[in-house]
Amino acid sequence: MTISLHTTQTSAPNTAAATSLSPLEQSGSSKTKFSQTRTDIYQTVTDNIIAALEVGVKPWSCPWQRVPGMSGLPCNFATGISYSGMNIMLLWCSASKQGFGDSRWMTYKQAQAVGGQVRKGEHGTTAIFYTTLEKENEYGGIDQIPMLKTFTVFNVQQIDGLPLTTETVSPEATFDPLPKAENLFQKSGANIIEKGQNAFFRPSTDEVWLPERYLFSDAANFYATGLHELVHWSGGKSRLNREIKGKFGSEDYAYEELIAELGSAFLMADLGILGEVQHESYIASWLKALKNDKRYIFKAASAASKAHRYLMDKA
Repeated sequence: MTISLHTTQTSAPNTAAATSLSPLEQSGSSKTKFSQTRTDIYQTVTDNIIAALEVGVKPWSCPWQRVPGMSGLPCNFATGISYSGMNIMLLWCSASKQGFGDSRWMTYKQAQAVGGQVRKGEHGTTAIFYTTLEKENEYGGIDQIPMLKTFTVFNVQQIDGLPLTTETVSPEATFDPLPKAENLFQKSGANIIEKGQNAFFRPSTDEVWLPERYLFSDAANFYATGLHELVHWSGGKSRLNREIKGKFGSEDYAYEELIAELGSAFLMADLGILGEVQHESYIASWLKALKNDKRYIFKAASAASKAHRYLMDKA
Protein backbone atom coordinates (compact mmCIF):
# COMPACT_ATOMS: atom_id res chain seq x y z
CA MET A 1 0.00 0.00 0.00
CA THR A 2 1.47 3.32 -0.94
CA ILE A 3 0.87 6.86 -1.41
CA SER A 4 0.14 7.14 -5.07
CA LEU A 5 -2.67 8.80 -6.97
CA HIS A 6 -3.12 7.25 -10.37
CA THR A 7 -4.47 7.88 -13.84
CA THR A 8 -4.40 5.18 -16.50
CA GLN A 9 -2.74 5.90 -19.85
CA THR A 10 -4.93 4.13 -22.42
CA SER A 11 -4.23 6.37 -25.38
CA ALA A 12 -2.33 9.54 -26.16
CA PRO A 13 -3.95 12.07 -23.84
CA ASN A 14 -4.58 15.75 -24.37
CA THR A 15 -2.37 18.18 -22.49
CA ALA A 16 -4.73 18.65 -19.55
CA ALA A 17 -5.16 14.93 -18.99
CA ALA A 18 -1.44 14.28 -19.20
CA THR A 19 -0.40 16.88 -16.70
CA SER A 20 -3.12 16.95 -14.07
CA LEU A 21 -5.54 14.85 -12.09
CA SER A 22 -7.12 17.82 -10.42
CA PRO A 23 -10.76 18.66 -11.23
CA LEU A 24 -9.59 22.27 -11.32
CA GLU A 25 -7.64 21.68 -14.49
CA GLN A 26 -10.70 20.34 -16.26
CA SER A 27 -13.41 22.61 -14.92
CA GLY A 28 -12.14 26.16 -14.70
CA SER A 29 -10.73 28.14 -11.80
CA SER A 30 -13.56 29.90 -10.06
CA LYS A 31 -12.98 30.62 -6.40
CA THR A 32 -15.53 28.02 -5.30
CA LYS A 33 -14.17 25.24 -7.47
CA PHE A 34 -10.59 26.03 -6.58
CA SER A 35 -11.24 25.98 -2.85
CA GLN A 36 -12.97 22.63 -3.12
CA THR A 37 -10.13 21.21 -5.22
CA ARG A 38 -7.53 22.42 -2.76
CA THR A 39 -9.34 20.65 0.09
CA ASP A 40 -9.61 17.45 -1.93
CA ILE A 41 -5.89 17.38 -2.75
CA TYR A 42 -4.83 17.80 0.86
CA GLN A 43 -7.31 15.18 2.02
CA THR A 44 -6.33 12.69 -0.66
CA VAL A 45 -2.63 12.99 0.13
CA THR A 46 -3.31 12.68 3.85
CA ASP A 47 -5.55 9.64 3.36
CA ASN A 48 -2.89 7.93 1.27
CA ILE A 49 -0.21 8.53 3.90
CA ILE A 50 -2.49 6.99 6.52
CA ALA A 51 -3.18 4.03 4.24
CA ALA A 52 0.53 3.44 3.72
CA LEU A 53 1.25 3.52 7.44
CA GLU A 54 -1.62 1.15 8.16
CA VAL A 55 0.01 -1.57 6.07
CA GLY A 56 3.45 -0.96 7.54
CA VAL A 57 4.99 1.06 4.71
CA LYS A 58 6.95 4.10 5.85
CA PRO A 59 6.40 6.85 3.28
CA TRP A 60 9.62 8.54 4.41
CA SER A 61 11.81 5.56 3.44
CA CYS A 62 13.64 5.46 0.13
CA PRO A 63 12.32 2.40 -1.75
CA TRP A 64 15.13 1.81 -4.23
CA GLN A 65 18.64 0.54 -3.68
CA ARG A 66 21.21 3.31 -3.32
CA VAL A 67 23.78 3.18 -6.09
CA PRO A 68 27.08 5.08 -6.52
CA GLY A 69 26.73 8.38 -8.32
CA MET A 70 22.96 8.66 -7.94
CA SER A 71 21.01 10.43 -5.21
CA GLY A 72 18.30 8.57 -3.36
CA LEU A 73 15.95 11.49 -3.96
CA PRO A 74 13.51 11.24 -6.87
CA CYS A 75 14.45 13.58 -9.69
CA ASN A 76 13.17 14.81 -13.02
CA PHE A 77 14.79 12.94 -15.92
CA ALA A 78 14.54 15.90 -18.30
CA THR A 79 15.95 18.58 -15.99
CA GLY A 80 18.01 16.57 -13.50
CA ILE A 81 16.42 18.56 -10.66
CA SER A 82 15.45 16.62 -7.54
CA TYR A 83 11.87 16.81 -6.29
CA SER A 84 11.38 18.22 -2.82
CA GLY A 85 8.99 18.29 0.12
CA MET A 86 5.82 16.27 -0.13
CA ASN A 87 6.69 15.11 -3.65
CA ILE A 88 9.55 13.01 -2.28
CA MET A 89 7.13 10.87 -0.29
CA LEU A 90 4.55 10.76 -3.06
CA LEU A 91 7.09 9.45 -5.56
CA TRP A 92 8.85 7.12 -3.13
CA CYS A 93 5.58 5.47 -2.21
CA SER A 94 4.40 5.18 -5.79
CA ALA A 95 7.72 3.59 -6.73
CA SER A 96 7.36 1.16 -3.85
CA LYS A 97 3.85 0.14 -4.86
CA GLN A 98 4.58 -0.24 -8.56
CA GLY A 99 7.99 -1.86 -8.16
CA PHE A 100 10.17 0.81 -9.76
CA GLY A 101 13.90 0.64 -9.10
CA ASP A 102 14.73 3.93 -10.82
CA SER A 103 14.50 7.33 -9.14
CA ARG A 104 13.85 9.33 -12.34
CA TRP A 105 10.46 10.72 -13.40
CA MET A 106 9.06 13.03 -16.08
CA THR A 107 5.78 14.34 -17.46
CA TYR A 108 4.11 12.93 -20.57
CA LYS A 109 5.09 16.00 -22.61
CA GLN A 110 8.69 15.84 -21.42
CA ALA A 111 8.88 12.21 -22.53
CA GLN A 112 7.48 13.09 -25.97
CA ALA A 113 10.00 15.92 -26.34
CA VAL A 114 12.92 13.49 -26.16
CA GLY A 115 11.32 10.79 -28.32
CA GLY A 116 9.85 8.73 -25.48
CA GLN A 117 6.37 7.23 -25.27
CA VAL A 118 4.45 6.29 -22.14
CA ARG A 119 3.30 2.70 -22.58
CA LYS A 120 -0.41 2.10 -22.98
CA GLY A 121 -2.11 1.22 -19.71
CA GLU A 122 0.61 2.68 -17.47
CA HIS A 123 -0.44 4.59 -14.35
CA GLY A 124 0.81 8.11 -13.76
CA THR A 125 1.60 9.45 -10.30
CA THR A 126 0.30 12.76 -9.03
CA ALA A 127 2.78 15.31 -7.72
CA ILE A 128 1.92 18.72 -6.32
CA PHE A 129 3.16 22.27 -6.60
CA TYR A 130 2.23 25.63 -5.16
CA THR A 131 1.37 28.66 -7.20
CA THR A 132 0.26 32.14 -6.20
CA LEU A 133 -2.93 33.90 -7.22
CA GLU A 134 -2.76 37.68 -7.19
CA LYS A 135 -6.05 39.36 -6.35
CA GLU A 136 -6.84 43.01 -5.78
CA ASN A 137 -8.33 43.62 -2.35
CA GLU A 138 -10.91 46.17 -1.31
CA TYR A 139 -8.21 48.70 -0.47
CA GLY A 140 -6.66 48.61 -3.92
CA GLY A 141 -3.70 46.52 -2.83
CA ILE A 142 -2.69 43.09 -4.12
CA ASP A 143 -3.23 39.96 -2.01
CA GLN A 144 -1.00 36.96 -2.66
CA ILE A 145 -3.11 33.80 -2.29
CA PRO A 146 -1.19 30.48 -2.25
CA MET A 147 -2.80 27.71 -4.30
CA LEU A 148 -2.10 24.00 -4.41
CA LYS A 149 -2.17 22.37 -7.86
CA THR A 150 -1.28 18.97 -9.27
CA PHE A 151 0.56 17.46 -12.21
CA THR A 152 1.21 13.90 -13.33
CA VAL A 153 4.58 12.24 -13.80
CA PHE A 154 5.68 8.81 -15.01
CA ASN A 155 8.67 6.79 -13.91
CA VAL A 156 11.21 6.24 -16.66
CA GLN A 157 10.54 2.50 -16.37
CA GLN A 158 7.03 3.21 -17.71
CA ILE A 159 8.35 4.92 -20.83
CA ASP A 160 9.74 3.40 -24.03
CA GLY A 161 12.37 5.06 -26.21
CA LEU A 162 14.36 6.92 -23.57
CA PRO A 163 18.18 6.96 -23.69
CA LEU A 164 18.58 5.25 -20.32
CA THR A 165 21.88 4.10 -18.89
CA THR A 166 20.62 1.09 -16.97
CA GLU A 167 24.01 0.10 -15.65
CA THR A 168 23.96 3.02 -13.22
CA VAL A 169 20.79 1.82 -11.51
CA SER A 170 21.10 -1.97 -11.61
CA PRO A 171 22.21 -3.72 -8.42
CA GLU A 172 25.01 -6.21 -8.56
CA ALA A 173 23.62 -9.59 -9.57
CA THR A 174 25.42 -11.62 -6.94
CA PHE A 175 23.43 -14.06 -4.84
CA ASP A 176 24.38 -17.36 -3.26
CA PRO A 177 21.17 -19.36 -2.78
CA LEU A 178 20.62 -21.59 0.24
CA PRO A 179 19.53 -24.95 -1.27
CA LYS A 180 17.13 -26.07 1.48
CA ALA A 181 15.36 -22.73 1.68
CA GLU A 182 15.21 -22.37 -2.09
CA ASN A 183 13.71 -25.84 -2.34
CA LEU A 184 10.99 -24.89 0.15
CA PHE A 185 10.22 -21.71 -1.81
CA GLN A 186 9.91 -23.68 -5.04
CA LYS A 187 7.76 -26.47 -3.60
CA SER A 188 5.55 -24.41 -1.31
CA GLY A 189 2.97 -23.83 -4.03
CA ALA A 190 2.90 -20.12 -3.24
CA ASN A 191 2.91 -17.57 -6.05
CA ILE A 192 6.07 -15.68 -5.08
CA ILE A 193 6.76 -12.48 -7.01
CA GLU A 194 10.17 -10.85 -6.71
CA LYS A 195 9.50 -7.24 -7.58
CA GLY A 196 9.44 -3.86 -5.90
CA GLN A 197 10.92 -2.82 -2.59
CA ASN A 198 8.54 -4.21 0.04
CA ALA A 199 7.72 -7.67 1.35
CA PHE A 200 4.10 -8.62 1.98
CA PHE A 201 1.41 -11.26 1.52
CA ARG A 202 -1.57 -9.97 -0.48
CA PRO A 203 -4.67 -12.03 0.44
CA SER A 204 -6.82 -10.54 -2.34
CA THR A 205 -4.61 -12.10 -5.04
CA ASP A 206 -3.04 -14.82 -2.88
CA GLU A 207 0.45 -13.61 -3.77
CA VAL A 208 3.67 -13.28 -1.80
CA TRP A 209 5.67 -10.22 -2.89
CA LEU A 210 9.37 -9.88 -2.11
CA PRO A 211 12.04 -7.41 -3.23
CA GLU A 212 14.42 -8.97 -5.74
CA ARG A 213 16.87 -11.18 -3.92
CA TYR A 214 19.86 -9.19 -5.16
CA LEU A 215 18.71 -6.20 -3.12
CA PHE A 216 19.28 -7.98 0.19
CA SER A 217 22.56 -7.73 2.08
CA ASP A 218 22.85 -11.52 1.98
CA ALA A 219 20.89 -14.66 1.11
CA ALA A 220 19.98 -15.37 4.73
CA ASN A 221 18.03 -12.13 5.09
CA PHE A 222 16.22 -12.72 1.79
CA TYR A 223 15.05 -16.14 2.90
CA ALA A 224 14.23 -14.92 6.41
CA THR A 225 11.98 -12.26 4.90
CA GLY A 226 10.42 -14.74 2.50
CA LEU A 227 9.73 -17.28 5.23
CA HIS A 228 7.97 -14.61 7.28
CA GLU A 229 5.65 -13.87 4.36
CA LEU A 230 5.14 -17.57 3.62
CA VAL A 231 3.87 -18.04 7.18
CA HIS A 232 1.30 -15.32 6.45
CA TRP A 233 0.46 -17.13 3.19
CA SER A 234 -0.01 -20.43 5.02
CA GLY A 235 -2.96 -18.92 6.89
CA GLY A 236 -5.02 -18.51 3.70
CA LYS A 237 -8.55 -19.92 3.58
CA SER A 238 -7.62 -22.82 1.30
CA ARG A 239 -4.69 -23.78 3.56
CA LEU A 240 -4.67 -23.45 7.37
CA ASN A 241 -7.62 -21.05 7.32
CA ARG A 242 -6.19 -18.83 10.05
CA GLU A 243 -8.26 -15.79 10.91
CA ILE A 244 -6.24 -12.87 9.53
CA LYS A 245 -7.82 -9.51 10.25
CA GLY A 246 -7.22 -6.07 11.66
CA LYS A 247 -5.40 -2.97 10.49
CA PHE A 248 -1.80 -2.00 11.11
CA GLY A 249 -1.40 -1.10 14.77
CA SER A 250 -4.37 -3.18 15.93
CA GLU A 251 -4.11 -6.09 18.35
CA ASP A 252 -5.30 -8.58 15.71
CA TYR A 253 -2.70 -7.36 13.23
CA ALA A 254 0.06 -7.60 15.85
CA TYR A 255 -1.07 -11.13 16.75
CA GLU A 256 -0.77 -12.34 13.15
CA GLU A 257 2.65 -10.69 12.93
CA LEU A 258 3.74 -12.56 16.05
CA ILE A 259 2.64 -15.83 14.45
CA ALA A 260 4.68 -14.96 11.36
CA GLU A 261 7.71 -14.01 13.46
CA LEU A 262 7.60 -17.22 15.46
CA GLY A 263 6.82 -19.37 12.43
CA SER A 264 9.68 -17.94 10.43
CA ALA A 265 12.00 -18.41 13.42
CA PHE A 266 10.99 -22.09 13.61
CA LEU A 267 11.54 -22.50 9.88
CA MET A 268 14.91 -20.76 9.97
CA ALA A 269 16.07 -23.02 12.79
CA ASP A 270 14.89 -26.06 10.86
CA LEU A 271 16.63 -24.92 7.67
CA GLY A 272 19.81 -23.68 9.34
CA ILE A 273 19.34 -20.02 8.40
CA LEU A 274 20.71 -17.12 10.41
CA GLY A 275 18.81 -13.94 9.52
CA GLU A 276 16.85 -11.03 10.97
CA VAL A 277 13.21 -11.78 11.82
CA GLN A 278 12.30 -9.21 14.46
CA HIS A 279 9.99 -6.31 13.64
CA GLU A 280 10.51 -3.68 16.31
CA SER A 281 7.35 -1.80 15.39
CA TYR A 282 5.17 -4.54 16.89
CA ILE A 283 7.01 -4.99 20.18
CA ALA A 284 4.81 -2.54 22.11
CA SER A 285 1.65 -4.33 20.97
CA TRP A 286 3.09 -7.73 21.83
CA LEU A 287 4.17 -6.62 25.29
CA LYS A 288 0.73 -5.21 26.00
CA ALA A 289 -0.98 -8.41 24.89
CA LEU A 290 1.42 -10.62 26.84
CA LYS A 291 0.75 -8.65 30.02
CA ASN A 292 -3.02 -8.88 29.52
CA ASP A 293 -3.32 -12.52 28.43
CA LYS A 294 -1.13 -15.25 29.90
CA ARG A 295 -2.16 -17.62 27.08
CA TYR A 296 -1.33 -15.22 24.28
CA ILE A 297 2.14 -16.58 23.55
CA PHE A 298 0.95 -20.17 23.77
CA LYS A 299 -1.81 -19.58 21.20
CA ALA A 300 0.57 -17.76 18.88
CA ALA A 301 3.22 -20.47 19.20
CA SER A 302 0.66 -23.17 18.44
CA ALA A 303 -0.47 -21.38 15.27
CA ALA A 304 3.15 -20.75 14.27
CA SER A 305 4.03 -24.41 14.80
CA LYS A 306 1.19 -25.47 12.51
CA ALA A 307 2.44 -23.08 9.82
CA HIS A 308 5.99 -24.35 10.26
CA ARG A 309 4.92 -27.96 9.86
CA TYR A 310 2.63 -27.18 6.94
CA LEU A 311 5.45 -25.55 4.97
CA MET A 312 8.13 -28.07 5.88
CA ASP A 313 5.90 -30.95 4.81
CA LYS A 314 5.77 -29.43 1.34
CA ALA A 315 9.56 -29.42 1.09
